[in-house]
Amino acid sequence: MTTPATGATPTPTPTDGRRSWLRDHSELGVCALLLALGVLVLTDALTMDVDITQRGPVGPRTVPVVVGAGLLVIAALLAVDVLRGGRGQAETGEDVDLSEPADWRTVSLLAGVFLGAAVLIEPLGFPVAGALLFWGAALALGSRRPDRDPLIAAVVSFVTYAVFNNLLGVPLPGGPLMGVL
Repeated sequence: MTTPATGATPTPTPTDGRRSWLRDHSELGVCALLLALGVLVLTDALTMDVDITQRGPVGPRTVPVVVGAGLLVIAALLAVDVLRGGRGQAETGEDVDLSEPADWRTVSLLAGVFLGAAVLIEPLGFPVAGALLFWGAALALGSRRPDRDPLIAAVVSFVTYAVFNNLLGVPLPGGPLMGVL
């Protein structure tokens, strides 16, 4: 490519080459994320306090150690594949229009709903925080029935609470409704 004024070919700067290499190997960011997540999971699992009276080979550390090690292995295999020239396939779903920009408003609303539910689960309990989560997610995703969504969200939340708390024995915070349920 020549410049119109001088007819000379511009020389590429070193940052152009680095930026091009990073753009061609952008999947390495996923590798770094998987590596960090694997290290975090393994660190938490190996520093976990385990009751000395535990019996048997499988304890509370087993699954997190297996998951953390699996994340590290996947990160390493993906990094090797990317550095050898492997590329992820472009989205081929028929319902995805790649020419359209991302809908950051919906993503932000969903992130806010999830954060709000995480903050409210302790003071309000799972049934109320879960209902707000389900209702907020329906609104963020563009529900066309705002009149029935709160009722459906409340039913789904209370049924989920009852199944986990009463049938599966997984205690969820009940909040102010603990005595009622």
